[in-house]
Formats: sequence, structure tokens, C-alpha cells
Amino acid sequence: MPMKPIALDAMGGDHAPRATVAGALLAAKEGIPVLLVGPILRLQEELRAQGGDLPIQDAREFITMQDHATDVRKKRGASINVCMELLKGGDASAVVAMGHTGATLASALFNLGRIAGVDRPTLLIEMPSERGRVYLTDGGANVDCKPEWLVQFAVMATAYAEAQGVQAPTVGLLSIGEEEGKGNALTLEAFPRLKATPGLRFHGNVEGRDIFKGTTDIVVTDGYTGNVVLKLSEGEARTLMKWIREALTQDLLSKLGGLLVRRALQGLRAKMDPAEYGAMPLLGVEGPVFIGHGSADSRAVLNALRKGQGAVEAGLMGRVRAGIAALAVDK
Repeated sequence: MPMKPIALDAMGGDHAPRATVAGALLAAKEGIPVLLVGPILRLQEELRAQGGDLPIQDAREFITMQDHATDVRKKRGASINVCMELLKGGDASAVVAMGHTGATLASALFNLGRIAGVDRPTLLIEMPSERGRVYLTDGGANVDCKPEWLVQFAVMATAYAEAQGVQAPTVGLLSIGEEEGKGNALTLEAFPRLKATPGLRFHGNVEGRDIFKGTTDIVVTDGYTGNVVLKLSEGEARTLMKWIREALTQDLLSKLGGLLVRRALQGLRAKMDPAEYGAMPLLGVEGPVFIGHGSADSRAVLNALRKGQGAVEAGLMGRVRAGIAALAVDK
């Protein structure tokens, strides 16, 4: 049976609808079914400008980056709400939205609800590491967390990693030391719970440096800390590339050296570019939902749609539900 289209909030992000439409057209060329959601006349105009053709679901309203997350309740006809309704009704296989994380989270909870047994959904961040990639959760959906939520985050992240092809993913708890007795009240309470969770390959505590070393496949923390880690790593990556460019253009000899290493640096830049990762999955709601950066370009939109397709084909929702159900049985 053909896969239902991915509902793309074509009005989400700083560069919408130009970037979202461009990314959707690239995805369509790869055979990814995409349904644009937004004001039909505006999207038709953008498609004509880009010389493409895609199906459109009309939505007369949309959430801007200046709106509050709670505005999804006031703007019932907003494109993000329409996307969620399509997913809930079975007319879409997944939702991809670039931009307003809070509004997307609120819309998903309002329209889809949580999977039975999930206390709070979590944002999963994909980051580069020495071993390839590492998954960090929570990325900012839950600023304050309870120990039992971290266990659920770990279980859902494990399901996602397995759906991405990671064999026997390991889980680390982000703390200020490797020893079991190190950390704050949250990590001290979460450690024994994670350790006692059947089927969870719990490594123990990991430190900040272990994230990029790839000590574990998954790193679990609260949303406040996780979001700080995300923004710090993105800022550091941009600054590092800026310093490298400055060092390789300061004189003629440096410029010659820069030409020699240009290809290698392009590969390094790609590893650290958020656009390469497309979007973050929102795990714990009743449907595959992916949230990308507000500054997303067409390449980021394409990669987000690829993520959505891959998750659907790998049976992500079934994996997450099974993991949470097993957790409830073991209580």
C-alpha cells in the first residue's frame, strides 16, 4: 500500500514558503510524497515561481515566529493544526514543521494527544560524534523533569535509534561526573531507575565531553540542560568555522593552504551543519512529528522530509508504543 503523504507546514520557518516549497520539490523528485499545507493562493504562486507542482491543503491561517505557543488554540485553522488533523485522520503519514517549536509541540498535544503511558513527550536531538551520531534527549520540550520521565525519554530514544538502524543502542545519563553518586537531585534519582529498567542498555553517567566522543548512542537529560547543550554546540560550531576561515585567509601562504584543505573543510562543515540533520522527532505523541530549525533552508526541509519517510517506513510508532507498554508492565 502506498505511503500517505507527509503533511508539511509550508508556512513554518523564517524563509517560508520559499524554502519549504523548494525542499518539498526536492523531496518529490526523490519519490517522497509531500502535501503542502498553507494558504492555497500563496502556495500556488510560489510553486509557479519555482516551476513545480505539488498537492496543497488549504489553510487560511498560520503561526508566525512571533506568536505564542498557545495561539494554536486561538487559530484553529492554522496550517500546523491542519497538518495534525490530517495525520490524526489518516490522510497523512507524518508531520514536518520548520520553525515554532513551542507551537508545534502544543498543536501535537492538542490535536494528537500522548501515547498511553507517556507522561511527557520529548524532543530528540541528533548531533555529530566521533563514532558518527549521538541522540540527545530532551532537547527543550520539558524544562523541568521528573526522574520517571527521563526513563521514558530513554525508552523512546532507544526505539528511535533502533528505527534508524542503530544496533543495541546504549544510554548514558548526563551528569557532572562518571561516578554513580555524582549529580543533582534529578540525576541521582534517575540513575537507579534507568539502571533497573529491563531491556535498556544503560551505560551509567556520562559527562558533557562524552557527547561528542560518542561514549553512548543516546544521552538523556532534562530539557533545560539539553537545550543549552544544543545551542552551545551550534554556536561553537559556527565560531570554530569562522576562526578557521580567518586563519586560512590572513595572508597569501594561509590562502594557498586553505585551497589545499578546502574539500576536507567542506566535509567538516557538513558534519556540524544543523541542516544535515533536518529535524528533531517529537517522541511520545500519537503520530510521527518532526520539528526543524526556524532558519531552515531547502536542504534542511528535504532532510526533514527524509527523516519523516524513514520513520514511517521503519515503523517508529509501533516501536515507541511497544517500548512504553513494556515499561508499564515492568512497574
